[in-house]
Amino acid sequence: MKQTLDTVWQRRGTSWVWDEEARNQVCEAGQVWSLRQFLQAVGNWPDDLPSNGNNTVVVAGLEASLDLLTPEDAEAWLGDAIKDAILSFQAYYEGEAALIFWLPAGQGRIKLNPATDSIEWRCAAPHSESLLAFGRILWGEANEYPQEILLREGAKAAGLFHLRIT
Repeated sequence: MKQTLDTVWQRRGTSWVWDEEARNQVCEAGQVWSLRQFLQAVGNWPDDLPSNGNNTVVVAGLEASLDLLTPEDAEAWLGDAIKDAILSFQAYYEGEAALIFWLPAGQGRIKLNPATDSIEWRCAAPHSESLLAFGRILWGEANEYPQEILLREGAKAAGLFHLRIT
């Protein structure tokens, strides 16, 4: 999988970030939107975004919401409600803003398959043996596009960045 040291993820595209240092580079704790706020904003996006000089919105609650659903329901919800909201955000801001999902436990939940560059989400108990095809659901397995976010050379990935989901 490709990696990026560039800070473009802080201003454009969609990212899934699990590193607290990375999140703190783009927002203060009080600027984080709940998943509910994000979903309610669909179709009524504000002109000014809360973080990073009006360039970014950070959303918390995606992983907790996924944990409450069965794998089948989580896959359907992720592919319908969440993907539609991401596409709406991208369209409204014409790719000139960043949407970042804060996933505090994401490093242990996101599974990268190096052979295929596929990305999966490990479900929570009692479904911890199940994996959601995260990449297929959200970006149709366009595996050449997502990149691991690195904060510095040689560091562990802080998250995943995708410039534009289609």
